[in-house]
Amino acid sequence: MLRSSLLLTTAALAAAPVLAQNHPDTLLDDDFHRTSPTITITAPGVGQLDVLSGSSIVQGVELQRELSGQIGEILDELPGVSATSFAPGASRPVLRGFQGLRVQVLTDGLGNIDASNASADHAVSLDPLTAERVEVLRGPAVLLYGSQAIGGAVNVIDKRIPRGVPDEPVHFDAIASVGSVADLREVGGSLDVKLADNFVFHIDGSYRETGDVEVPGFVVSEALREELFEEAAEEAAEGELEEADELIEAANQRFRIENSGTETFSFGTGVLLGDESDFLGFAVSHYDTDYGVPGRPGAGHHHHGEEDDHDDHDDHDDHDDDHDDDHDDDHDDDHDDDHDDDHDDDHDDDHGGGEEGDVPITIGLQQTRADLRAGLTLGGLFDRADLRVGYSDYTHTEFEGDEVGTVFDVEGFEGRLVLTQAESATWNGSVGVQAYYRDFEAVGAEAFVQPNRTDQYAIFTLQEIDFDALHLEFAGRYERTDVESQPLNVDRSFDTVSAAVSAVVEARPGFRIGLTGSRAERAPSGEELFADGPHIATQQFEIGDVNLDSEKAWGVEAFARGQLGPVTLGAAVYAQWFDDYIYLSETGLEEDELPVFQYLQEGARYYGAEAQVLVDLVDTGRFDLDADFRADFVSAELDSGLNVPRIPPMTLFAALDADYDYVGGRIEAVYTGEQTDVAPFETATDDFLFVNASVTWRPLFTRNVTFMAEVNNIFDEEGRRHASYTKDFVPLPGRDVRVSARLSF
Repeated sequence: MLRSSLLLTTAALAAAPVLAQNHPDTLLDDDFHRTSPTITITAPGVGQLDVLSGSSIVQGVELQRELSGQIGEILDELPGVSATSFAPGASRPVLRGFQGLRVQVLTDGLGNIDASNASADHAVSLDPLTAERVEVLRGPAVLLYGSQAIGGAVNVIDKRIPRGVPDEPVHFDAIASVGSVADLREVGGSLDVKLADNFVFHIDGSYRETGDVEVPGFVVSEALREELFEEAAEEAAEGELEEADELIEAANQRFRIENSGTETFSFGTGVLLGDESDFLGFAVSHYDTDYGVPGRPGAGHHHHGEEDDHDDHDDHDDHDDDHDDDHDDDHDDDHDDDHDDDHDDDHDDDHGGGEEGDVPITIGLQQTRADLRAGLTLGGLFDRADLRVGYSDYTHTEFEGDEVGTVFDVEGFEGRLVLTQAESATWNGSVGVQAYYRDFEAVGAEAFVQPNRTDQYAIFTLQEIDFDALHLEFAGRYERTDVESQPLNVDRSFDTVSAAVSAVVEARPGFRIGLTGSRAERAPSGEELFADGPHIATQQFEIGDVNLDSEKAWGVEAFARGQLGPVTLGAAVYAQWFDDYIYLSETGLEEDELPVFQYLQEGARYYGAEAQVLVDLVDTGRFDLDADFRADFVSAELDSGLNVPRIPPMTLFAALDADYDYVGGRIEAVYTGEQTDVAPFETATDDFLFVNASVTWRPLFTRNVTFMAEVNNIFDEEGRRHASYTKDFVPLPGRDVRVSARLSF
């Protein structure tokens, strides 16, 4: 049984991308997010991948419906997933409360090798318009992808290196959308040309532009408005009437988030030599985006003697997302969020966007990337070998008006070689090696993290054993990480070991229950080790600790996945206990008129639950009606009793999806609860309910051409995402009417 399952899995991995090119109407479960059990995640040698916790895939019509300029916004309705929503131009995924340095965003199994995980205001350097599908792994994906995936991973699959030889001489894919809430205009297309039986040429390009985002009411939250009015009263009492008027004007700003527009373009080209089994492929791509960073209304530049608030901000966020993630999961994030979301004199300083005389803060980001993928059928101990290599040259420039602030340069390389073991009746798996190199440098007035270099090498394995009634999976990874800063003359090395074991029982045909235990480790980052300077965006003077130890986490998860008659279920409850959890803590000292925060380590615990239920209500052959229910919850605390900051609240989701011949329709309600379990200095968020609806039309009776009209946030409700640093002055968009078309022929 296992052998046939693996054969089907391998076939699906090889064929699914080709089906997407040539026969979109044959894609499985194209209209839904699908939570395991039946999803195939890209991991050679194993079939179910239970050991890596909950998994989901977004593709086809669902990807068209959720398409956004940032990957975090595409996935935020999945169970256990939220988004940082720092700005329309920068939003990373949040998995089970983890973000930043604990969540890895990948392109076809390799890291993006950018600076996005170093700060919440840094965009991820990938274009969703070029994505074919998105895979989400919630849980210790560190076992496959490295220590930065200790909280999970998002893998974006594109086809810049063609994944097979198309049946037709030329294959064309395109998608285009227009939207009302931010004057959206986007278009992307790709062309695959069959030059010979074993030679395919690919080219693609995309363009996306949005204006300032419209919101339902006041831009700033009620708590921040009260704070601004209090400050205005104080200014007026001191005779500063002009400053008081500016604060009142900032508090009353409505309907539009200033400086929130974006402009992005990308292009790529690639070739494939061979076929789906034995092949060699190359690709070169370029990504370029410019986006505004909204400023905290009423906040001026609180620069400590310099005018590089912007720099700081980005630095801040740069460092912050780093720290963010760290913060994110930690007390300082706490404080950061605090500062950021609350006493945003920070963001105040950070963006300084609301007062007269302030200049807009914008970010220009460019990445040129080269990729290689190769596969070869072997014999003997291993059936095949698969190689992935990527190189990135990344530059991120923060502008204050027309002036250049801090510039982040990242050059890096990553490679993976996976050997799939020869198939056996009961035991199968794969082993692999991975190498990673990153050279990070920040140059500018507020580049408070010293230049540093990271070298990482790993060996890992995935194994599965089938005893008919009992299915066992094991994953293990050893990783060596060297982090060096030559200006500081500091060189740290870390040896980390991560492992997980999953036991699964098929309670009835097609329905499985299981238990997974894991031990994961993460080496500290260069930002956590080498920070030493003022971080104006967070209004903190941040100090790293070159003596930090590796972060360690024990985890357990119980799950049930499968088919029960007309019901498809995926549910999990989980917990993680951290030793030496890295976070920023206030010291009580002051430097450069800023409070001093230092990276410390302490225990922490996360626990939560998530579920998705799909119900086939009606299926007459021509007419289908399905219901989709989802829910998730997560809580996190430090051993000291403080809450970890920016933890998403409980969410509930319900949808009805109907399909009749070539017409389909969907209506959904998404409830986000209030979050009052906050860290010190962090503001609470109110609950909100968004109702969305969409209609699809396939005029050719296939999915080769799909037109879609949708309305998101129909009732124009105000919503603020708790995982966001900027939630108090960057609410979610108001009512959005969107029309899109997807072509594949």
